[in-house]
Amino acid sequence: MGKEIKGESHGLEWRINMPNGTSSSSSSSVLEPEYKNRAHQICRRLQDLAVDMFLSLSKFFEKAWNTGKSDPRKLMHCLKVGMALSLVSLFYYMRPLYEGVGGNAMWAVMTVVVVFEYTVGATLSKSINRAIGTFLAGSLGIGVHWLASQCGQKFEPVILQVSVFLLATAATFSRFIPSIKARFDYGAMIFILTFSLVSVSGYRVDKLVELAHQRLSTVAIGTSICIFTSMLFCPVWAGQELHFLIINNIQKLADSLEGCTAEYFKDDAAEEAIDDDDSSKKLQSYKCVLNSKATEESMIVLARWEPAHGNFNFRHPWKLYLKIGASARTCAYHIEALNSNISSNSETPEFLKKHLGRFCKKLSTNSSNVLNELANMMKTMTKSSKIDLLLEEMNSAVKDLQDALKSLPNQSISTPEITVYKPSNNTTVKPYTKFNSIPVVKIVPLITTASLLIEIASRVEEITESVNELANEAEFEPERIKKTNNDSPNQHSGDR
Repeated sequence: MGKEIKGESHGLEWRINMPNGTSSSSSSSVLEPEYKNRAHQICRRLQDLAVDMFLSLSKFFEKAWNTGKSDPRKLMHCLKVGMALSLVSLFYYMRPLYEGVGGNAMWAVMTVVVVFEYTVGATLSKSINRAIGTFLAGSLGIGVHWLASQCGQKFEPVILQVSVFLLATAATFSRFIPSIKARFDYGAMIFILTFSLVSVSGYRVDKLVELAHQRLSTVAIGTSICIFTSMLFCPVWAGQELHFLIINNIQKLADSLEGCTAEYFKDDAAEEAIDDDDSSKKLQSYKCVLNSKATEESMIVLARWEPAHGNFNFRHPWKLYLKIGASARTCAYHIEALNSNISSNSETPEFLKKHLGRFCKKLSTNSSNVLNELANMMKTMTKSSKIDLLLEEMNSAVKDLQDALKSLPNQSISTPEITVYKPSNNTTVKPYTKFNSIPVVKIVPLITTASLLIEIASRVEEITESVNELANEAEFEPERIKKTNNDSPNQHSGDR
């Protein structure tokens, strides 16, 4: 079999000689030019790229839709920022307003961009810090410039440079002081920026007072627009966010505690068939409490800037929320230890688990009831009439579990039984002692679980004390008064 190749200007064609003397060729065997293959590859790559971009955009819009749907306040915050920027832009579009602030109207736009935050407390904090920092820096800048100008042109730049060095150094050092850093860190940074700009630009600008006045005016305009927009249109209060964060943390502790105990003491296949996803979420919900310290501290700082709103007075005891949060985290650490002990895959005798299971379940249920009542007490901001009774039930369950632990040795190790074996010749008797004892290693996980539940109950009692202290300081309304207010008006008219 031979092969013949014909060369043509437009491509190559293969011809095959068959054994019977015939030959065959096909137009489909003609090789295409190389540039056509490359063009085809480029088209496919562009198609793949377009498909990937479309899928990425669809996923992005789906996430954005879910974010706005889960919390519509975030969408409202975006609308408020857009409205504030539209209002402040009028100082550029309307000539009378533009002439009133001069060419520094851009400072008002910049102020809105850097000051407007999600919560009212954060917006107030940044606005007041920016206003105070700008005012102090502008006043000191004008004073230093006047003092330097009185010393002559030779010493004027020296005095300006020394003042910038000293004040910038002092303001930067103040940012390391915890009390100033917590509330006035942004103001110190604005002070450094504004004083440096005023001092440096004042050396070449003749009308320094007018320049400082215009910049201070634009900052005041921008901060005022931010504050009023944030407070008047669907406000998000940092204090209210903190309040509900503590409530959710207490409820998560109750869910995790009850879920851990139910997971450890489940004894049949029916309990194992319960929704595993829901059970897993309950077991792991305590982790949110462990990671909430930084959020609580920042929200408390922002809540102090906010005016009185709703059920929160001007001097609301925000510091007590730190105490409640610390107690809740201590309880969460013990629940984490309980969860780790449950996940250790230790084999504990079933009759011992049944012996202590009902006492442990009872204590876990009572502790969860106390936590749920505390959460409801904070949610309604009323003093509960059932909390003392629930605490008594929890303490009674603690005593029952302690008594059950004391009786555990009698359940686990019995007195020795002596079995006598007699040989066939009946000449000698060999006693054999058999102990129905259980290794201590198998009892330790069960005792650890019971001890942790007792310790968690004491932590729940600490949370109760902190919440009661908050109720007294914040003057929560007694529950009986609220019931009186809900009485029918006909009853009051009949009394009169």
